[in-house]
Amino acid sequence: MVELRPHKAIENVGFISVRFAGTDGVSLETEKWARVFESEGVKTFYFAGELDRPPERSYLVPEAHFTHPDIKDVYNNSFGVTARDRSVSKKIYQLAIKLKDHLYDFVEKFDIDVIIPQNAITIPLNIPLGIAITEFIAETNIQTIAHHHDFYWERDRFMINAIQDYLNMAFPPVLPSITHVVINSVADDQLSRRTGISAFVAPNVMDFENPPPPPDDYAADVRQALGIADDELLVLQPTRVVQRKGIEHAIELLSRLDRKAKLVISHASGDEGHDYEIRLREYSKLMKVDTLFVCEIINEKRGLTADGRKIYTLEDIYPFADLVTYPSTFEGFGNAFLEAVYFKKPVVVNAYSIFTKDIKPKGFSVIEIDGYVTQAAVEKTNLVLDNHEFCRQMVEHNYELGLKYFSYRVLHRGLRALLIQRGWI
Repeated sequence: MVELRPHKAIENVGFISVRFAGTDGVSLETEKWARVFESEGVKTFYFAGELDRPPERSYLVPEAHFTHPDIKDVYNNSFGVTARDRSVSKKIYQLAIKLKDHLYDFVEKFDIDVIIPQNAITIPLNIPLGIAITEFIAETNIQTIAHHHDFYWERDRFMINAIQDYLNMAFPPVLPSITHVVINSVADDQLSRRTGISAFVAPNVMDFENPPPPPDDYAADVRQALGIADDELLVLQPTRVVQRKGIEHAIELLSRLDRKAKLVISHASGDEGHDYEIRLREYSKLMKVDTLFVCEIINEKRGLTADGRKIYTLEDIYPFADLVTYPSTFEGFGNAFLEAVYFKKPVVVNAYSIFTKDIKPKGFSVIEIDGYVTQAAVEKTNLVLDNHEFCRQMVEHNYELGLKYFSYRVLHRGLRALLIQRGWI
């Protein structure tokens, strides 16, 4: 039996998601939340389909991952169609029951007081997991903090589907023991309009209280490893290769700068196919921009590739960047933007909605475009690259704003207030 202690100070929390590994936004933000809980004397445990957390605090279930063959089969037969075959419904429930049994075991094994689904009842990459979590909460009334990063209604690919009944039920569920947390004010507004739920807003953060250390000896040869000549600019696009990242804008900007430069794209395509990467390669040739796809030598940990090349972390690359491009058309918040501010790099930003509403009003100084590259953006980029004092003032100003609005201290203060309000600490 699951022992519930809803009115006592919590001792153990359980994070639940499809994966806690690597450098995706959910994994990174979960690690930051975990630090806050641990600073309050609360132990953290992890349930997922892929884990790089300490084994003694982890509960691995392969079916929790969105790449599991059964989960992918359910996904492929649920989206892009409008009728659901009976066999798909049966498979969803069989998988949900199995995952729910594991959730009971996870909570009992680690004596979990509060569960924290991280995007698992937000975006339907794993439909059975969302249903399992929802039913588990309904059956146990366990205290829950649902951390929502991006909702299904924010993605075109989820609009045509045969599982609207499940989406209404579990993405997200409306249950009395759930406290909902979103990462931006637009999501808060949409969640309230669609479900009546009132949520807390906790933006993504960086450790601005502790500036990044200078590059060490390991990272000293980053430019050489990337093939960047001494007289070339290293322009960093620190994102995955997916269409909403708007990387063609970065390519066009570099073409119009008419400077020797290489555009370095740090991450692979991920789960959204390779067509966009093919398009970017063709567009780079057309625009005569040297674009490097280097995900094989950038990872969350240092090491060696199979052919003996050094693997760098993204933190190794940032210090050597002359410019960061972030021309996304949509973001849940903007981790890469905060990273550029943290490493004191000038950044090109497309005016995506969350930037416009939640970040720009804070006063950040950026090279801004709004859907397309303008001559004004080209000229400001040249000014930033040529005038070192102007650039220094820009990045220092941004860092101070990051410290004020998006630091660990801000997250800690907000989460602590939430925990106190619930009587959990």
